Amino acid sequence: MNIHKHDLHHEFPEFKDEIRSLKMNDNHFAKVFKKYHELDHEVIRIEEGVENTSDTYLDELKMNRLNHKDELFLMLKKHQAKQAQSI
Repeated sequence: MNIHKHDLHHEFPEFKDEIRSLKMNDNHFAKVFKKYHELDHEVIRIEEGVENTSDTYLDELKMNRLNHKDELFLMLKKHQAKQAQSI
């Protein structure tokens, strides 16, 4: 099985600076970011066969990870828009 990395730096390389800034300055972003990476690591461990679980549980994890990624993306876009307005 080919396992793909889903960490935010691979998913959104164009937001590298925004990710760093928000992780340091926005507690909500940092919390969601941390949870996203915990979910990603759990999915990877299951896909690599380190942990066994049902397909249903794995699908739920992936959906939860996707929801967190969507929330993070929206925060990144909002932050980027604020930065553009302040220039």
